[in-house]
Amino acid sequence: MSWNKRRGNTPSSGSPGAPSAPKEEPSPYQRALGLLVRREHSRKELTRKLVAKGLEREAIEPALDTLSRQDFQNDERFAAALARSRASAGYGPLRIRAELATHGLSRQDIADAIEACERDWDASARDLAARRFGSKDLSDATVRRKAADFLMRRGFEQRSARAAVDGASRAGLDDDDGFTDGEAADT
Repeated sequence: MSWNKRRGNTPSSGSPGAPSAPKEEPSPYQRALGLLVRREHSRKELTRKLVAKGLEREAIEPALDTLSRQDFQNDERFAAALARSRASAGYGPLRIRAELATHGLSRQDIADAIEACERDWDASARDLAARRFGSKDLSDATVRRKAADFLMRRGFEQRSARAAVDGASRAGLDDDDGFTDGEAADT
């Protein structure tokens, strides 16, 4: 079998040097839909990506309006999905709120997304502190400060971070009473 036949370059499929029909460029609608198939995007994010591909804003806006009407693009759904994703990854409400704001979402969409997470943020902070600093001595002031700073960098409020570190510190002291589970101290 010749090389041309293996590659599909037979006389019936056109000669290798012959010009082929130009491919039609995808419309702004098709490009945006292609991005939305992969994952949710905010309207601002889609606009930025399509402009970066060389499309004109005047052509992008009607396409995004159509996608919104068809409910393929929905900022509320995007905000809720991103908030859930970040919360399950161990981020706090402040960081999630800040990230959502970078996507050009309304304050109401952001508030609804944070509320939809249905999280006890204090419990999330305690769990994260326990996972990250469980083996460390949280009665040491330096370790406690590092743990609280870590939680605040992750987007938890200072109050939640301090409470989580205090709770983990007390839990460590309570667990270190010298007795195994089920034993009680005879006093």
